Amino acid sequence: MAGSGVRAAVEWLVSVAPDPDACRWEWERNPRGIALLPAGRRWDVLILPGELGYPTLDVLTRLIDRPGPVLAGFGDARMGFFVPPGTTDRWIGTGVRGAGQGTWIVAPYPGRVAGGMRWLIPPDGSGTLTDATLLELAMHEAVGGAAAGEGRE
Repeated sequence: MAGSGVRAAVEWLVSVAPDPDACRWEWERNPRGIALLPAGRRWDVLILPGELGYPTLDVLTRLIDRPGPVLAGFGDARMGFFVPPGTTDRWIGTGVRGAGQGTWIVAPYPGRVAGGMRWLIPPDGSGTLTDATLLELAMHEAVGGAAAGEGRE
């Protein structure tokens, strides 16, 4: 990510922080390089298990040029897709967790790996999010593709 793109992404992310300066300080000076950010203000995060998340991301990137931010963490066991606020209130799905109003996410500085977390698709600073309906469609296609692949072996 270019310098101005990173700055725009940082400003977009810290805009939800209770103390944006403290958030920037954490990213710049803390050896862990992560910040806690509240979900539910500018985005919710749908958290998929990695075995579903990666094929879903593959389908999603074929459907649209630029999905919203996607985080991966904990040995790629989980992936977080940034979706519009309020999505987790309405989401009904097995094995998918949500971070919405009243919850917090761990986020590394855009473009860096920190605390076992990394951006697969970093924020672009413009507020781009993944449409929840499109994400659900991509999940169904990913599961359908995996089931079809199992039948051929």
